[in-house]
Amino acid sequence: MSSYGKFAYVYDELMADMPYPQWLAFAETAWERLGKPKTVAELGCGTGSLTIPLAEAGYHMTGVDLSSDMLAVARQKMEEHPRGRRFIRKGSVQWIRQDMREWELPEPVDSVISFCDSLNYVLEENGIASVFKRTYDGLKPGGSFLFDVHHPNTLISYAEEQPFVMEESSVSYIWTCELDAPRREIEHHLSIFVSEEPGSDRYRRFEEVHIQRAYDPEWMAEELRRAGFSQVRVYADFKWISAGNNAQRLFYVAVK
Repeated sequence: MSSYGKFAYVYDELMADMPYPQWLAFAETAWERLGKPKTVAELGCGTGSLTIPLAEAGYHMTGVDLSSDMLAVARQKMEEHPRGRRFIRKGSVQWIRQDMREWELPEPVDSVISFCDSLNYVLEENGIASVFKRTYDGLKPGGSFLFDVHHPNTLISYAEEQPFVMEESSVSYIWTCELDAPRREIEHHLSIFVSEEPGSDRYRRFEEVHIQRAYDPEWMAEELRRAGFSQVRVYADFKWISAGNNAQRLFYVAVK
């Protein structure tokens, strides 16, 4: 699992086109169906792009991430938010550096979310099982666990469609992939170029390697049940439809 390092400080710019509104909408719809939470923990919160708007919507949020750099960016974004200091003063948001395989809060929460394929960075089956058990233990009775992961076929598509290139005035990247098909595991290699100053044609280059693994969808559902969840449903691509092999993202909704 990557600690992100320098990547954290250009992450938001590189991920500006990510469908954050769709993740937020999926969570809100799920909570309308299952019961509105008051307290929510986000595993793999990154730079807070979901944690902060959910706090703004009135939820008491805990952002959990392994990377101290990502959390540093999240705290800065929180402080710079127009209502950020009010959130901090009211205790609406807290940031905690923990491994999601071992996460634990002083009190259980009403819901746990983990979007943006964060669980694909857990590279062993026993690690997935640990996340599920910790999450079950960290939820109140009736609490919900919402997360998405890449379908195994999505990793195959990445390998077939590479390389990927993004070129902007301030930051650019070249992204290549290597697929380990038997393990359903992919290694992403990114060469990132960051402008030294606005309008400059001088760039700093750094390299990032990120590894993700996809798991059999039925196995993941069964692991959730084994962890204790009594209701487990799997949906496709932000929609409330049953997931099939054509799905790119699998959305799991589990209830304690």
